[in-house]
Amino acid sequence: MKSNLLQTIYSPIDLRKLDETQLPQLAQELRDFIIGIVAVKEGHLGASLGVVELTIALHYVFNTPEDVLIWDVGHQAYGHKILTERREIFYTNRQLNGISGFPRRSEGSYDAFGVGHSSTSISAALGMAIASNLKGDYEKQHIAVIGDASIASGMAFEGLNHAGVTDANLLVILNDNAIGIDPSVGALKNYFTAIKEGKNPKQNNMIRSLNFNCSGPIDGNDIFAVIKELKRLQKIKGPKFLHLITTKGKGLQQAEENQVKYHAPGKFDASTGEIIPKQEDHLPPKYQDVFGLTVLDLAKKNEKIVGITPAMPSGSSLKFMMDVFPKRAFDVGIAEQHAVTLAAGMATQGMIVYCNIYSTFLQRAYDQLIHDVALQNLPVIFCLDRAGLVGEDGATHHGVFDLAYLRCIPNMIIHAPLNEIELQNILYTAQLGLNHPIAIRYPRGRGVTEDWEKTYLGKYESIEIGKAKLLKNGTKTAILSSGTIGNNVSSALLAIEHSENFAHYDFAFIKPLDEVELHTIFNQFENIITVEDGTIKGGFGSSILEFAATHNYNSKVQILGIPDIFIEQGSVNELQQYCGISVDSLKIIFSSY
Repeated sequence: MKSNLLQTIYSPIDLRKLDETQLPQLAQELRDFIIGIVAVKEGHLGASLGVVELTIALHYVFNTPEDVLIWDVGHQAYGHKILTERREIFYTNRQLNGISGFPRRSEGSYDAFGVGHSSTSISAALGMAIASNLKGDYEKQHIAVIGDASIASGMAFEGLNHAGVTDANLLVILNDNAIGIDPSVGALKNYFTAIKEGKNPKQNNMIRSLNFNCSGPIDGNDIFAVIKELKRLQKIKGPKFLHLITTKGKGLQQAEENQVKYHAPGKFDASTGEIIPKQEDHLPPKYQDVFGLTVLDLAKKNEKIVGITPAMPSGSSLKFMMDVFPKRAFDVGIAEQHAVTLAAGMATQGMIVYCNIYSTFLQRAYDQLIHDVALQNLPVIFCLDRAGLVGEDGATHHGVFDLAYLRCIPNMIIHAPLNEIELQNILYTAQLGLNHPIAIRYPRGRGVTEDWEKTYLGKYESIEIGKAKLLKNGTKTAILSSGTIGNNVSSALLAIEHSENFAHYDFAFIKPLDEVELHTIFNQFENIITVEDGTIKGGFGSSILEFAATHNYNSKVQILGIPDIFIEQGSVNELQQYCGISVDSLKIIFSSY
């Protein structure tokens, strides 16, 4: 019986003591370890399985952490974490107070750069390589591992463009598996496919033309071939580019055959790979599906409606429309800046554009949002999925800054629906014709209306822009909530004594604010509490304080929301509890009034 090699490895120092012939066994053990943990704890599976051989080879050949290794996005970095001093705590991955699901510098020197959004690895590694040169260190290696979906982003090409005119000791490794979260798209994907199939002329190499020493494609799951090539490239100075072909989900049959589903499959049987079904009967719909089904229904009735998403057709549920109207719904790849300006261009021609971008990713297109949309007052409809706390993906993915960064932009309308009925109604209202761009933010996860699709889909009511709504009368304290967090407020009020003391208002519109209603509230109540699932700095509560200051009101205002820190990973309920906006937290706060 073979001894377990993985159990003897605490760090790459131990890994390098192994004979090269032992590495295939280690690769199998590492795969099994990842599968065993993710099957129970959940997380990103397929990407890490695909790069097991590459991960081992990189740490075996290079002298990490002195040689720096940067993983783009970080979905594929589980094996890296396990081999770099975190095997014994890997079971805490993505858990409250555990390790992050993505590389992060605070976890140790082996994580050279924190990542969570894509396409940053080349620029970061180039910056490190140039810094090494400036310090007189020309031997240090700087490696960026980037996927074929991520390398299509503009920022990746900005990094390649710069690197090609330097003498930086940089190795860019393309992990080409033809899939990101969804299948990769675009002309660049077709280019790499042609290379893999031997259909691209040798002289037609765009990477080589950028002054990179180019090699590959080679089988990235052949550990001996990868090690041989890495050792060769280790001796070559200047910018280098290695094209590896890997199989996402390698080693788990179901993950290889269904790479989209097994990107992050949830709980599954580690021995068979079968996903453990969740009990989803009679549950409210996911907000993303409310968006997707509503936009599809509206598109059937209005041929001017188009949809855009940057590489998230499944996650955003725009795939519903893409399947029915493939010429009117566009996955533009990991290119948020392009997505926003593309939407702006379409809007100038009279198209009604639903641009669906996760809240955290719209940050990447802030300049385009201001200059190309708002400054020109183009009525693009931004649908910001995953707004608020998203859970286990942690600080890089929480959509908690959107209210603050949107609220300061002239011409923007900002709406946060209370529930799925309000979401479908604002989506309907937006396509009736607005004079300004609008951002509609809604959370990850499910709503509160069990029979939404059967009972409400297609039965629309237009919403008056800028109007707040009284949900519950009260006598002493006014609670002003914005968005779906208002459901936590309602639940808390049902569970406390003397709830008759509290009035509850839904301010779905953060901009424009319902100032008529606010004058009434400030004239009636001495105590006001605002509740939001965004940052308290510059968000909804700040707008209420600004109103009070402008009009010289002296009511006491307490702002509840996300504190001025980066919130780490954990379940949504755990993180809401930490921030003081869970149902239980609100019950305690309200009871103190």
